[in-house]
Amino acid sequence: MKEILREIGMIARALDSISNIEFKEHNLTKGQYLYLVRICEHPGIIQEKVAEMIKVDRTTAARAIKKLEINGFLEKKEDEQNKKIKKLYPTEKGKLVYPFIKREHEYSNTIALDGFSKSEIGTIFDLLQRVRKNVEKDWEYVKKGNKRNY
Repeated sequence: MKEILREIGMIARALDSISNIEFKEHNLTKGQYLYLVRICEHPGIIQEKVAEMIKVDRTTAARAIKKLEINGFLEKKEDEQNKKIKKLYPTEKGKLVYPFIKREHEYSNTIALDGFSKSEIGTIFDLLQRVRKNVEKDWEYVKKGNKRNY
């Protein structure tokens, strides 16, 4: 069997490394831009949903979100009906850096898909979505404390 997940991992790590270097000038570090993008795209989202979207545990999400809050990229606001619920919103600083992150993402997509036809890009997207959905099933299973049998 071909090492497909190894290839996906190398692509993801290379792009993450590039982003971490380029976003340093905006005081964004170690994947924090992923959280900021989701919060800009879904203002008022709760921390647990962000963690679920990015596929990280709550503790990892909490640390990244706290740093973004300390650095002035986002703010937490109490839900009007339930004061225990904290909703996340980008600040003006977060909103200003968001277009830069989106441009980097679009540029990286263009570079990564250079030389592929629209049909091939559609096929890659469809196949990767299927891979993600397969992996999500195991992620949910293990997240609940279960062990996989290999």
